[in-house]
Amino acid sequence: MPAGSAPLCLRPRGVVRGAVLTLVFAGVLATGAATGALPREDGAGREPRTGAGDRAVFDRAALHRVAAEAVADGKSGKQAAEEFVSRSGDRWGAVYDRREYAEFEQSLDGAYTGVGLSAAATSAEDGVEVTRVRSGGPAERAGVRVGDRLLAVDGRATDARSVSEAVSLLRGDGVPGSTVSLRVRRGGMTWTQTLRRERLATDPVTVSRPDERTVVIRIAAFTRGVGAKVREAVRTAPAGAGVLLDLRGNSGGLVDEAASAASAFLDGGLVATYDVEGEQRALYAERGGDTGRPLVALVDAGTMSAAELLTGALQDRGRAVTVGSRTFGKGSVQMPSALPDGSVAELTVGHYRTPAGHEVDGRGIAPDLPAAEGAEERARSVLSGLGGGS
Repeated sequence: MPAGSAPLCLRPRGVVRGAVLTLVFAGVLATGAATGALPREDGAGREPRTGAGDRAVFDRAALHRVAAEAVADGKSGKQAAEEFVSRSGDRWGAVYDRREYAEFEQSLDGAYTGVGLSAAATSAEDGVEVTRVRSGGPAERAGVRVGDRLLAVDGRATDARSVSEAVSLLRGDGVPGSTVSLRVRRGGMTWTQTLRRERLATDPVTVSRPDERTVVIRIAAFTRGVGAKVREAVRTAPAGAGVLLDLRGNSGGLVDEAASAASAFLDGGLVATYDVEGEQRALYAERGGDTGRPLVALVDAGTMSAAELLTGALQDRGRAVTVGSRTFGKGSVQMPSALPDGSVAELTVGHYRTPAGHEVDGRGIAPDLPAAEGAEERARSVLSGLGGGS
């Protein structure tokens, strides 16, 4: 990886370039997005991304040897890599075949083929749990709800599969119009539902102006182009208006997009430091951001990965007041590695820190003003006190 290149923060397991796969993320975008954490993907030699992870740094050379030996023996290099990763202690390591990784790449552009739901692991007996349902998507139209349990996908039980395997089944061949059968449990009811996959586009940035002195910018994930959208929203905001930056439920994404978003509010300077296999690197904001406009960042336990990187930069540098609850704590760096059979392994290679040197992984970021209930109202009140908002 070239010196100075930025890591990824994905969801799920996350996306740093974090979740949220939104795999995350504590969850996984059942349609192919990532993690930081949202989706992320790359080929060998490309930038790493950050995600939630364990403290161990993965031995990539050993993994390549195992996969190469399997291929030489006429066996599956991907399967050998999966078994190696499962024994490694790398909680957020994952292995994808070519098609899965291509779908993941598309998710970084804010588009994917799927049924419009995210899922997280539960106990082995309960399969996987639906954590998000996309408005207007196939899953919502079929009546799937947050909290439902997916017991089987196309007749294949999920209790013996990882979340990533279940998500792969949900994505299928990635062809719009193909169908997938879900065995769903809700309370005491169990039924089978057939859904038709669709090509879905995401809109990760939404901007609203509830009054002349308040601009609300909500970022759902850091896919490509998000930083430019945030900068444009700030540039076109009314003079004197404050910004409420809503990062709740943000599963992560591309680290350089998070840095680009930070550039909307900072005049250059450090955004984060990170290590890749022991080599220390730094990520900086661009010059020329709006440093005077009142700014409040709203966070919660669903704020992950690249979103935590942005939160830490704004908090440590005194640029924003943070309101809400402690963030997820996903601060490890994953890097993709191409294997001999064309599959790709995403492995933990290091961790990132905020400008003040605070580690995020496993700890999260505590907001300046805790607010478990009524967090948005509290944030609006704080913004008004800073000179923005009504």
